[in-house]
Amino acid sequence: MSQPMMRNSKGFTLIEVVIVVVIVGILASIALPSYREYVLRGNRAEGQALLTTAAARQERYRVQNNVYAKSATELYGGTKTSETGKYNLGVSGDGTEYTLTATPTFSDTDCGNFTLDTKGERKVNGGKGLGHCWR
Repeated sequence: MSQPMMRNSKGFTLIEVVIVVVIVGILASIALPSYREYVLRGNRAEGQALLTTAAARQERYRVQNNVYAKSATELYGGTKTSETGKYNLGVSGDGTEYTLTATPTFSDTDCGNFTLDTKGERKVNGGKGLGHCWR
């Protein structure tokens, strides 16, 4: 007498596993670029904060010395980086005007360097432009 084949339904079939892998792949392809852009926006905000803080410091320096600082050494007593080191500050000028530049220490081809000058003019040297980078 032959025994009927018993089917154990333990585990997953190959089709089920392939479907799950495809779904996870689709979700990852959507989520990872969004997450990367979110992180870049946070980093850019740090660069912008570095510039606005340095601009306020320039104004205080001018009140005390009747000229703007011509370098980061004059303004900070040495080199200056953002809070987590993602941007380096550059200061240039002639004493009557200044230009502050935040240079990223990471790759950011969309925005590149941020610049803020005496008149409050903001600039970027990346491909995406001012509206995308200074949010």
